[in-house]
Amino acid sequence: MPVIVNLDVMLAKRKMKLKDLAEAIGITIQNLSILKTGKARAIRFSTLEAICRHLDCQPGDILEYQPEAPDEAPPKTAEAAET
Repeated sequence: MPVIVNLDVMLAKRKMKLKDLAEAIGITIQNLSILKTGKARAIRFSTLEAICRHLDCQPGDILEYQPEAPDEAPPKTAEAAET
């Protein structure tokens, strides 16, 4: 997956537990856990803002883009190959 979630790293740097962050920003621990493990398909800007505000960090501290290696990229379709 090209977007990596580093929430666990920021929590460790701030010496904070997931449960404490969930309570502080008003999100369920289950939803925050889904985000932390990288299983979330989306994140609301308001949630990202609350996390950054509480952890005193930037969105780039939480989210990281790692491009896929060429051999991991999905195959091109015939239509895409024509362009």
